[in-house]
Amino acid sequence: MAETRTEIATLGEFGLIDHLTKNNEIKNASSIVSIGDDAAVIDHYGRQTVITTDMLVEGIHFDLMYTPLKHLGYKSVVVNLSDIYAMNATPTQITLSIAFSNRFSVEALDEFYEGVYAACEKYGVDLVGGDTTSSQKGFIISVTAIGEVAPDKYVKRSTAQKGDLLCVSGYLGGAFLGLTILEREKKIFAETGAQPDLENQAFIVGRLLKPEARKDIVEFFNDTEIMPTSMIDISDGLSSEILHICKQSNLGCVLYEDKIPVHEDARQFAYKLELDPTACALSGGEDYELLFTVAQADYDKVKPNDNISIIGYMAAADEGKHIITRGGNRHELVAQGWNHAK
Repeated sequence: MAETRTEIATLGEFGLIDHLTKNNEIKNASSIVSIGDDAAVIDHYGRQTVITTDMLVEGIHFDLMYTPLKHLGYKSVVVNLSDIYAMNATPTQITLSIAFSNRFSVEALDEFYEGVYAACEKYGVDLVGGDTTSSQKGFIISVTAIGEVAPDKYVKRSTAQKGDLLCVSGYLGGAFLGLTILEREKKIFAETGAQPDLENQAFIVGRLLKPEARKDIVEFFNDTEIMPTSMIDISDGLSSEILHICKQSNLGCVLYEDKIPVHEDARQFAYKLELDPTACALSGGEDYELLFTVAQADYDKVKPNDNISIIGYMAAADEGKHIITRGGNRHELVAQGWNHAK
């Protein structure tokens, strides 16, 4: 049976917004006025407000050849929430603006919004506004996320101290490898029409198409009364993010290759592609894990958490920024990734 296709023009802009937001539910008491008025009203009751915004453009940030619209909606929200968590804050609201060409039907946008609402549900955030407009070609998504944090509990990139432990959540490099296999299969499909073979690589493909934000890590800090001394989310690869913290805190660092967490599925697939798993972690990007520093006094609190790896420490600026390989060699850490010395 052919799928029905409703042209967006049949609804008009306001009709479309009503259609896409008819099931929107409010979860936070701080969301006082939501969609349907000129602007949202938010009251954070004496807590500090954290705001971030991100734009995703078709053909640059995502490829609809292999990105389901529902996953794209979910990811569009998650990448913004990750920035709120990176400030040690709790996301509470988002606004979402989209521009799309007439190749998109109402059903396609419904699918995208299904993913948006799934992410809002999972992370307890409210969709409180946004805009829809037409674009000449392609799909453009802009999300603004708003969060709250107790006064002076937010964490910046510029406040790490010499001697602090350098820590990271989860696993790194998987999203880059997921992108690699999807791009490879897209190329084969374009040339031969052969159906994609993702080789059962559910972990790495999932890391790219359906990332999660590390709400659990921020909750862990709260429960154990750990105050990270600096924090950033990993969207551009580990080395680039470490260098941001070093630059903004005016420090150097020492990173240990054997401490960098790479999932076994990602490691094996990297070897299969003759890629270095460490290079994938250092320069891959889109993992949306949290990179943070804590005082050495917090070592005993952090160590038992299986979701956190201690990967190095912060050093004086004049000591430079280095990675120590498994073989004990010392290399300068560079932003465009790092090539394993054969």
